[in-house]
Amino acid sequence: MAEKRIGRQTIKIQNPVRIVSAAGIVGPKEGQGPLRHYFDEIIEDELWGEKSWEKAESKLQRETFAKALNKAGMSTGEVDYVIAGDLLNQCIASNFGLRESMIPFFGVFGACSTMAESMSLGSMIIDGGFADNVACLTSSHFCAAEKQFRFPLELGSQRPPTSQWTVTGSGCVMLSNKGTGPCITHVTTGKIIDMGIKDANNMGSAMAPAAADTIIGHFYDTGIAPESYDLIITGDLGRLGKNICDELLRRQGLEISDRYNDCGAMIFDMERQDIHCGGSGCGCSAVVLAGFIYQKMQKGELKNVLFVATGALLSPTSTQQGESIPCIAHAVSIRI
Repeated sequence: MAEKRIGRQTIKIQNPVRIVSAAGIVGPKEGQGPLRHYFDEIIEDELWGEKSWEKAESKLQRETFAKALNKAGMSTGEVDYVIAGDLLNQCIASNFGLRESMIPFFGVFGACSTMAESMSLGSMIIDGGFADNVACLTSSHFCAAEKQFRFPLELGSQRPPTSQWTVTGSGCVMLSNKGTGPCITHVTTGKIIDMGIKDANNMGSAMAPAAADTIIGHFYDTGIAPESYDLIITGDLGRLGKNICDELLRRQGLEISDRYNDCGAMIFDMERQDIHCGGSGCGCSAVVLAGFIYQKMQKGELKNVLFVATGALLSPTSTQQGESIPCIAHAVSIRI
């Protein structure tokens, strides 16, 4: 019998799983946004001394992991597993970026929900007694993602108003059954939700129903009142998707507007920076969590957070074949 499972989608973590360190590195555009003081490093240009955007993204993961490891005071030999993924085909940013670590590795793909997915799996591994320390990380890169999913930058294609700006950045958290730091108490695994949207430049609208479904599932399974959270934050719905998610929840009788925000709506200056509907990409929620949220929790300014990373599970091939965009959202409850 699955004793730790409560409800249809949620796991209650029974043994301590703590976030003992977190690190985030971002690109120059993200470094001009309102959260710039929360990042560990802001790189000067998107290539960061490498020969391609893809190699630069691998470097982002490698260096971010090193920073999180150093902050935790750990050596690579103390990390039992690394769980990582990204947006690039076959998750090459993670595979190539971490191949020299010689740590047992799980590669995962949840699109932009990957940060919450890796933390969910890492928490269950530690809670189950299979590991003491697990690193969870992900990344995205604007230039690499545009080339793969849309158009090469050299074409200078015009972006529609509903589009979002893929965050150049990487975030990593170290989970452990020892030490101090915020605890992960619940994990709510999302379901694939597909509302038939086919526009790859309107990710917020496509992902919002998945975010709403997971948030509703979390509260239904756990019986926790929304008011117990200081912050409920979705991954990268952006301004449009955030409004849609808020409305969908309101129609279901769940009013969270006073404590709800979205990483994609926070990471850029929506008025001053030309990013249309906001930020997106695996790195979006990862760097906001590793920077802003983690530091606020360390200071006691946030005590209870529901982190809901969202992902659009499309590929260039599925888009070319006229497929709709299946989406998912995973939730992690983090408490002091």
